[in-house]
Amino acid sequence: MAKKRRPFRRRKPVLDYRKLFVIATEGRKTEPAYFGLFNSREATIRLKVLPSRHRTSPRHVLERAEAAVKEEKLKKADETWLVIDMDQWPADQLEEVFAGCQSAGFYLAVSNPKFEYWLLLHFEDGGVVESSRACSEKLRHYLPDYVKGNLAVHKLSPKIPDAIRRAKEKDQPPCKKWPEQNGSTVYLLVEKLFVETACLPKE
Repeated sequence: MAKKRRPFRRRKPVLDYRKLFVIATEGRKTEPAYFGLFNSREATIRLKVLPSRHRTSPRHVLERAEAAVKEEKLKKADETWLVIDMDQWPADQLEEVFAGCQSAGFYLAVSNPKFEYWLLLHFEDGGVVESSRACSEKLRHYLPDYVKGNLAVHKLSPKIPDAIRRAKEKDQPPCKKWPEQNGSTVYLLVEKLFVETACLPKE
């Protein structure tokens, strides 16, 4: 008796693991729109951006990151980042969050006075800005239509290497916690995203 042939079943392709970056942000619109530049099906990494909703203090940003880490099955190579501003928060809150990040193994990226200064570095060296409002006004010289929720990411994308370079130049010697003067350590995160997506050569 002839043996019955087993039905052919195509094996599912084995997908390579993509490193996960969990990014908890103080902002609700601008930061998620910016980091969305690095999130696509073709990317070699995955991003999970956690925007603020109503509670935006650094302490609440940390709490959202901690909650997300409990839900996700993070691997050793995965990273968790907090992206916050300095403009309105007292030093004791920043110190608390810095200590919390160190304890949890999280990374901290801080902009002085706010995230828009990091965006400004895509176009110029930033100079001195006296306030958050002045920072936004300066940014609108390059992005005239910029408001929260309307970020022209296509104008920023080709200038990211310049922003990294300018931020590095300002961060000399590298700050241990956050920039005391105008500056942004967001470059530490963005440079990693570039390297992981093979947009920049690894050193």
